[in-house]
Amino acid sequence: MKAKAIVGEKRITLPELREVLLKVEADRHEIGIEMSYELRKSIEHANQLSRTTPEKSRALVSELLKLEKMKEDIAFRIANLMPRTRDELRAIYAKERFSLTGEELDEILNLVLTHY
Repeated sequence: MKAKAIVGEKRITLPELREVLLKVEADRHEIGIEMSYELRKSIEHANQLSRTTPEKSRALVSELLKLEKMKEDIAFRIANLMPRTRDELRAIYAKERFSLTGEELDEILNLVLTHY
């Protein structure tokens, strides 16, 4: 199936994507349509890397966006990767022109741990 036009764009987290892909899989299975290799691999990837529920990941993004030095793309990256250590979190911020203090890193990690 090929897309003819982009209707709109909406940023979603990996757990939300997993939920959408599982619905697509169920719909195709119900109709009897075989899934493509790409779709099977996408579902497998989302299943392996999703570490929380869609609701918790969306709540984490909204809480992260309330922080001072937080950009939307970084908030979604954090919600997708769910870093557990300061080093993992620093790797997410590696391309930014600023660095976070230890307290800011700990605040972000505490938010992540509460939404795990």
